[in-house]
Amino acid sequence: MMAVSGIIRVLERAARKAGSRLRRDFGEVEHLQVSRKGPADFVSKADEAAERILWDELRAARPDWGFLLEEAGEIEGDPTKPRFIIDPLDGTTNFLHGMPHFAISIAVQEPKLGGGGWGEVTAALVYQPITDESFWAEKSRGAWLHDARLRVSARRELSESLIATGIPFGGHGNFPEWQKIAGAIGPRVAGIRRFGAASLDLAWVAAGRYEGFWEAGLKPWDSAAGCLLIREAGGFVSDWRGRSLPICDQTILAGNDTLHSRLHKLLVGALKGD
Repeated sequence: MMAVSGIIRVLERAARKAGSRLRRDFGEVEHLQVSRKGPADFVSKADEAAERILWDELRAARPDWGFLLEEAGEIEGDPTKPRFIIDPLDGTTNFLHGMPHFAISIAVQEPKLGGGGWGEVTAALVYQPITDESFWAEKSRGAWLHDARLRVSARRELSESLIATGIPFGGHGNFPEWQKIAGAIGPRVAGIRRFGAASLDLAWVAAGRYEGFWEAGLKPWDSAAGCLLIREAGGFVSDWRGRSLPICDQTILAGNDTLHSRLHKLLVGALKGD
């Protein structure tokens, strides 16, 4: 087993504390006060409370680091130090409907050498409070589920592969574009799943539960941790143009080496109308 580093312990301690609050609120989901944030996009008191716990815990551990938070936005720290990228409740709609599929996602992103923006993600954790699963990774140290090493699926045939996606909804995303891609990929694979929490979808690709994943229109806090998990589990993550960026969010495609290439060909062909 790989020794757990100090930064992973910091991430896990914060996530478990926030997760405990989410579990409590999930048990009383029908009583939550919910405010409308946009078309079909809700933010709950539970979401806000979890973010505050994460902020308090991580700031206490690394007081000079910055933050990129889903609800509170960007909070600058020492520009020579890393920042935390946080989604306190990925799968809010699931949560509010009493569906036990949601997660906390935390990533650590390094500043670019010489300044001028942000570079690679070096540590990541996706925590599922209901199942108590803690997926974590560090750059060049592998990806893990608790103390078990993760590897992406070894399947090489699309016909045997289960692919995850996110479907446009309620004013978000390009549904006709998604239909084209699903129409190209669906007939070739064993199944397509949409569970409503991108961070968990990506963690499950890293764990070999899914063979691949695609989506458009995510935010950095949705995918920052998951991208590192998949890469450290031996998989490939790119945007739809095939570029391997530190964080793929606007468009993302993931899989093992063989299936990523095949899925990319299908996706590009669908968008070109081939």
